[in-house]
Amino acid sequence: MKTVLTAILVLFISISTYGQVDRSNFRAGLNAGIVVGDFADFSSFSIGVDIVHHWGISREIDLGFATGFSNAFGEDQTVTVPDITLNVEVDDIQFVPMAGSIRIYPSKGFKVGGDLGYAIGINSGNGGGLYYRPVLGVDVNGVTELNISYFNVSDDINYSSLLFGLLFLF
Repeated sequence: MKTVLTAILVLFISISTYGQVDRSNFRAGLNAGIVVGDFADFSSFSIGVDIVHHWGISREIDLGFATGFSNAFGEDQTVTVPDITLNVEVDDIQFVPMAGSIRIYPSKGFKVGGDLGYAIGINSGNGGGLYYRPVLGVDVNGVTELNISYFNVSDDINYSSLLFGLLFLF
């Protein structure tokens, strides 16, 4: 699985450097959101850093790569079984995604796209997994992007969060 995802990433990067329209952009920023799905009982809030580099292959399409860091804060849980109450400390859940990325511009300033690759699990016991992240974004003033995205990592179970992000164009 890791080999296939690495091949996809290399393909995206190779395609993005061939036949470029004179447009290249590097964006970096922050995201924050709520944890949903399988991990919602163990964490409710996530923050992260996004780093994205795209090359224009046409007026409407950019291809590139995306990475960053995501941290979902673990919440302590109380488990009660007959006559026994235990407090369980849940560790933070952390990922570093490595992905190919595409953005499509149906109109000026508005974009839709996604990232696909592998998210490396950083915290103990976290093996990572297949990473995908659909994104909707709006350029605010030519140097700032606001976006909403769904961050998902799947292996045996799914980690997912709904994120709001702020990126700066460099």
